[in-house]
Amino acid sequence: MTPNIHESWKSQLQNEFDSPYFRDLMTFVTKQYAETQCFPPENLIFNAFEKCHFNDLKVVIIGQDPYHNYNQANGLCFSVNDGVKHPPSLINIFKELETDLNISYPSSGNLERWAEQGVFLLNATLSVRAHEAGSHQKQGWEIFTDAVIKTISDQKENVVFLLWGGFAKKKAKLIDKKKHHILESGHPSPLSANRGYWFGNRHFSKTNVLLEKLGLVDVEW
Repeated sequence: MTPNIHESWKSQLQNEFDSPYFRDLMTFVTKQYAETQCFPPENLIFNAFEKCHFNDLKVVIIGQDPYHNYNQANGLCFSVNDGVKHPPSLINIFKELETDLNISYPSSGNLERWAEQGVFLLNATLSVRAHEAGSHQKQGWEIFTDAVIKTISDQKENVVFLLWGGFAKKKAKLIDKKKHHILESGHPSPLSANRGYWFGNRHFSKTNVLLEKLGLVDVEW
């Protein structure tokens, strides 16, 4: 498998693509897709990099694993295809959007519109076997996506990182806090949100305030 990735990322990540671990990872993923049902569709594994170009990136949201049921995952964390029922975490994201920015609950759960405005929607693991959460973890994806986060931190300035939940917060160690902005909260999953760790974080309005202070165009969430 050859990564289907936008040109703006290739020069940034070429060392990763040339690494033995990445070649082993691509061999594993190719075999998995050939032998079992996996998500997202193979042509969308690197969709986050296609929809949000490196030069345009201004916000990063970090997820963990792609959705593992049919027709959900589209290569962007927390995002689902048009017409697909919204998963619980995405419902809570949109509920927070409603109260934070006083906007109507979106009909579509497809977050491509965010990505195209410079919001990089990165899962730590970019593929998964159908109905088996975490099934492609510890095969090399985490090494790659950690390197992606580190590259963004090293090569860019004033990126807003939204770290939701314990897993994402651990990625803070990869980010230069002197150069970038980190907003943390609980995860939007019902377990966390219903305990009061998600709702009211106002991350969407806070992100836009930061972007405006930097002279950047805010995100139309």
